[in-house]
Amino acid sequence: MAAAILSGSAAGNTDPVVMKINGKDITRSEFKYLYEKNNLQQVNPQSIDDYVDMFVVYKLKVADAEAAGIDTTATFLKEFGGYCADLSRPYMRDTVVENRLVREAYDRMGISRRVSHIMAPMGKTPAEREASRMRLDSIRTAILAGADFGEMAAKYSYDRSATKNHGDMGFITANTYPYLFEKVAYDTPVGQMSEVFEDAPYGYHIIKVTDEKPNPGTITARHILKVTRGLPTEQAALKKAAIDSIYTLLKNGADFEELARRESEDRGSAAKGGNLGEFGTGQMVPEFEKTAFALQPGEISEPFTTAFGYHIVQTLSHKGMPSIEQVRPSIIMSMARDIRGKMPEKARIEQFKEKYGITTSASTLESVASAVAHVSGAAAAFDALAGSDLVVANLPEGKVITVAEVCASIPDNVKQATPDPLATFTNAADAMVDDATAAYAREQIAKEDVSFRNLINEYRDGILLFEVSNRNVWDRAAKDNEALENYFRTNRSKYTWEKPRLKGYVIFATSDSIASEARGLLARTAVETDSLVKTLRTQFGNEIKIERVLAQQGDNEIVDEIAFGGAKAKPVGKWVAWFPYQTRVLDAPEEAADVRGLVTTDLQQQLEEEWVASLRKKYPVKLNKKEIKKLSSSSK
Repeated sequence: MAAAILSGSAAGNTDPVVMKINGKDITRSEFKYLYEKNNLQQVNPQSIDDYVDMFVVYKLKVADAEAAGIDTTATFLKEFGGYCADLSRPYMRDTVVENRLVREAYDRMGISRRVSHIMAPMGKTPAEREASRMRLDSIRTAILAGADFGEMAAKYSYDRSATKNHGDMGFITANTYPYLFEKVAYDTPVGQMSEVFEDAPYGYHIIKVTDEKPNPGTITARHILKVTRGLPTEQAALKKAAIDSIYTLLKNGADFEELARRESEDRGSAAKGGNLGEFGTGQMVPEFEKTAFALQPGEISEPFTTAFGYHIVQTLSHKGMPSIEQVRPSIIMSMARDIRGKMPEKARIEQFKEKYGITTSASTLESVASAVAHVSGAAAAFDALAGSDLVVANLPEGKVITVAEVCASIPDNVKQATPDPLATFTNAADAMVDDATAAYAREQIAKEDVSFRNLINEYRDGILLFEVSNRNVWDRAAKDNEALENYFRTNRSKYTWEKPRLKGYVIFATSDSIASEARGLLARTAVETDSLVKTLRTQFGNEIKIERVLAQQGDNEIVDEIAFGGAKAKPVGKWVAWFPYQTRVLDAPEEAADVRGLVTTDLQQQLEEEWVASLRKKYPVKLNKKEIKKLSSSSK
């Protein structure tokens, strides 16, 4: 259908329609966005007038994809949904919350805190978890009444190291422990003990903060170690003598790196001259940390002991606290690994819920809790909920999420295995409501933000364009052997060679005798080419190799020998003998397979032209020449 002309846009429209393709409006902003992006990718930028027809063809193909229902398939919806989620990510995070969390982490990095803890296991069922929490609360009560924290840790803590360190973790720094644990460790005043808190999936804890100090930053150091752990007293004494001798050598000017490579029993660092790299407080055992941080750059310690053995350490450099800008990327990465990674998104989701009036029904959740409480077993609990049309959440435009829909979203294996059906249902409901909120918010952002809308449309149309082009052009040309052969026969004169080519098979063998046997077999028995490989492999196994060839003189020494009077070719690996089978020399291609790449490309071009011609007849195109002229004038 010939392009019609749209009337002028309505007065005051800041994003007028520049064309209609199959009844769908194309706005000035979308057209301009894609035009400018296209020109950035071109060596010689196009004018608006030259670009219009290319754009129309692009949109006609998208219209054809929509008419074919490609935009409703599960594959498309999944791929497009993933793109939408990725592209909308900057809009779906509360930067105020993110910046607050970054600042909180940075401020904590400036302080090291010495903490002790007692840990109790999580438990697998609600009853086990509650019992574990109550037991730890009783321990805390006993400590408040005068019991010694360290003794209670050694006796009751689920952390096995407590039997040796009495719960003392030494000085810790920010971003080295799970966020909830770190938060309590830094929020609890020095000299006091926290309440019992949950840090899933690790367990329940109580923390006592015993000291704090400014974070000295990081150091780079190297050491020499003589291991005594697990040794009897006599052997440990020999290690003490050895480390003292090494220290004497160092005092007399021996090279630390050379001695570490030769003498240190910490094999990991010994290979690097004893270098431990850069580390901060809380990353080494307390005795080692205290000694290393007390040294000036270049200074070497006297021998000292830790639980591992005897050390000599040399501090190489000190670094103070970096700026917040320097550590922001690492803090963001650390946040992404724990619950903080979701907090900016969760805060934004809550804002969207309030903005768009999305609410969750407390009465429905109470009904669910009651229904689950009156049945035995997870499977029975979900069976009781599966048919319920009670509304869990009210969404915009009259849409709802029901109890039955939440149940359907939970995988069967999770339903069967969960020890806590109510928690599983509640988590699934929260996830569904959050996902629905995010999806609706993305739709509204696309309506309100022109740049985002154009970006989303570009990705959407790109997915559709690829799939519809694949169906109508690329796959048809590449996979339809009959169509390729028909095109070749019709256009045979287009396909020529400058030199003749040998076509057929070359049979390779590991010996002259195997080659002779294979040649005899093929001479006695008519073997179709499609069963050639199977026949020879069945008879000769890996002693035979079959190669299909289509080569001109100079491409291959063996081909030159067989067909073009070349010298005797050299064996290739174990293939010491060969002979031709069903070969002939061709002056020009005899079938499409001989020039498949060229024929495929030419057929694709023909299919493309035929398809575009049919699209122009099938779908109406209306151009707003007035607006296009304005765009053309403004681009000059």
